[in-house]
Amino acid sequence: MRMYRIGKAVAVTAATALLTIGTIGQAAASRSAPDIGDGHRDNKHAVWCVQHLLNDVAKRYGHGRPLTEDGLWGPKTKRWVKWYQRFDGLRRDGIVGKETGGWLLIDGDPYYGGHTYCYRYVPSRF
Repeated sequence: MRMYRIGKAVAVTAATALLTIGTIGQAAASRSAPDIGDGHRDNKHAVWCVQHLLNDVAKRYGHGRPLTEDGLWGPKTKRWVKWYQRFDGLRRDGIVGKETGGWLLIDGDPYYGGHTYCYRYVPSRF
């Protein structure tokens, strides 16, 4: 799983670099996106993105699509963020910061993840 993620991260990073040549303003968006979770002012678009990306990952692991994609942060979304954070030693705090957000953008639905719609709402280092 780790090698798969590294290969995917390299591919997304390369694609992101090519896309950012003409879109410097968008490239900065994800780095400035605030954390998502308890104690944060959550943007509905950001929470929806987290829910959607988590559903995509959960489906791949045989859990179906466990979250309602309503853009509302709650205990179930937090629980699934913690579920996701168990991979690769991510800090299991239930907060989507730059580390968790970056991996979600890579691992989740490529139509919304990566450097597309959710990139501007989900915090990331990429």
